[in-house]
Amino acid sequence: MAGTGGTSASGSTGGLGTAGGTGGLGTAGGTGGLGASGPAGGVPAPGPAGAGGAGADDAAVPRRVRVVLVDDHRMFRTGVQAEIGETARTGVEVVGEAADVDQAVTVITATRPEVVLLDVHLPGGGGVEVLRRSASLMADQERPVRFLALSVSDAAEDVIGVIRGGARGYVTKTITGTDLVDAIFRVSEGDAVFSPRLAGFVLDAFASTDAPPVDEDLDRLTQREREVLRLIARGYAYKEIAKQLFISVKTVESHVSAVLRKLQLSNRHELTRWATARRLV
Repeated sequence: MAGTGGTSASGSTGGLGTAGGTGGLGTAGGTGGLGASGPAGGVPAPGPAGAGGAGADDAAVPRRVRVVLVDDHRMFRTGVQAEIGETARTGVEVVGEAADVDQAVTVITATRPEVVLLDVHLPGGGGVEVLRRSASLMADQERPVRFLALSVSDAAEDVIGVIRGGARGYVTKTITGTDLVDAIFRVSEGDAVFSPRLAGFVLDAFASTDAPPVDEDLDRLTQREREVLRLIARGYAYKEIAKQLFISVKTVESHVSAVLRKLQLSNRHELTRWATARRLV
């Protein structure tokens, strides 16, 4: 279900003790998930012994991080807002939302948040295009806008693409609300934060000077078709894919048909072999 975006502001006064890390490659992510209509509670504020090692003096000066949510699914944005957006409890103030690239650039430029939660696959060119058009904001020495990718995809090419574009971290949508709040604060302090298994993709990519080869077959697919392709290859049923991507089963069927046609494959078994051979699973 695609949202209409916009610049809805929310959040109350209050704050949170500093949860910034001490530098380096951090990891984030738990076993829970952010549902489409996540509960309002369940995200305890980091205490004096939080990720940044904040003590009693730090707790006396509440911190707040201003955040923009960029995701093309309105229901998911609503769920994230419910999980992290109660400012007095979490210290996170959601100052705007957007559903596509153009809206994202407009809202980010207008609000100048400390952190942008950015989906990788967006109408209008994807998260990489948002990063490209926000390069001057990221480079601002006094008020840098930092980006944290938050995506259903855990594919290496998606992770590497947004990190090369300038994002400070990448976490998947299985992350818990508590860990997401911690990741936001750490990124706002300049740390790099990744879901555990994704850090290896980045290290491997930047250890090599070779650019990844262009896959013309894969390039024929839209971003949404790639998402469906990976989930099909991992054995997900159509209903499971629909729930995961917040789309209808009929839409999933349409995407699968388009993928099979573009790749000249006959069934999902051939599709799985194709994806496995390219290490997309």
